Amino acid sequence: MQYLRTNTGGFLKPEVTVKYIGVSIIFFNSGLSLKTEKLTAALCQVNVHLFVQCFTFIVIPFLLHIVVLLLQTSPLEAHLLDGLRLLSCMPPPVSSAVLLTKAAGGNEAAAIFNSALGSFLGVFITPALILATVGSTAHVPASAIFLQLSSTVVLPLILGQMLRAAYKRKLERNRIPFGAIGSIVLLVVIYTTFCDTFSHREIHVEEMSLVSVVMLVIVLQAGLMMLVFAVSKCSFLGLQPADTVALVFCCTHKSLTLGIPIIKIIFGGYDGLSVISIPLLVYHPVQILLGGLLVPTVKAWLITTERFRYMYPSRQRFAQFLQV
Repeated sequence: MQYLRTNTGGFLKPEVTVKYIGVSIIFFNSGLSLKTEKLTAALCQVNVHLFVQCFTFIVIPFLLHIVVLLLQTSPLEAHLLDGLRLLSCMPPPVSSAVLLTKAAGGNEAAAIFNSALGSFLGVFITPALILATVGSTAHVPASAIFLQLSSTVVLPLILGQMLRAAYKRKLERNRIPFGAIGSIVLLVVIYTTFCDTFSHREIHVEEMSLVSVVMLVIVLQAGLMMLVFAVSKCSFLGLQPADTVALVFCCTHKSLTLGIPIIKIIFGGYDGLSVISIPLLVYHPVQILLGGLLVPTVKAWLITTERFRYMYPSRQRFAQFLQV
């Protein structure tokens, strides 16, 4: 048997340093480095917002429901299949997609807006989806979650924008390494996530089932990213290459920070609680590791695509190039 247990404390105390301080640093750093006009322009990109939220809360639950139906006759435990359904209902994370989008040179402003919007919507949509797909019901403390999101996402972002407006010339003249700061925080997030995921001891599951779930999650994650990449390049959507980069990360990531508390609230006292949490526990580090590995490739694609935009000034010809 393989045993897993939620781990907290330790030297880094990730339940504080990552969940609160780390996320706050990420959005404060984004607020300082991001031009206000870019953030304002991102608010008006309704096509991007609709794509992210619909893919997160409609397309992924539908696709994973089909996958679960196909796996009904497989050796996987029923609790693990329910866990895949729960995974599909989760909202996007507030940090990892933003960091990866920024590292790859994508539309950081759109990533920030949709990560925050998806997290706020998830407080209401995720419990409803879980009730519809798996069952069980409970009261989710929306006010506490809203307070946490406001203090770690919205407030640091606003403070960063205010400081940028007050010291814009100094910031541009001194060239603070915002990218390096974001990379350091991302490394801390990756390290603590892996330590937390692989130091659990309360979850009981067969080794082969665990390996099967890990492989399935990797395939699902890669497949979803390729699907988003392919669809987002369709010319009728009117999306830019930088938008595609943001969509690849924002649409396919799921939040462990919000997901686990919601699962514990809804399924408190349920005997299979530990097992149904496994797919999400596995998905979270996989999305960060896979995203980190893909950043250089995605960044190279974005640079090449932007270069060809100037070579193909005609929108129709450039759209034809993107389809290649």
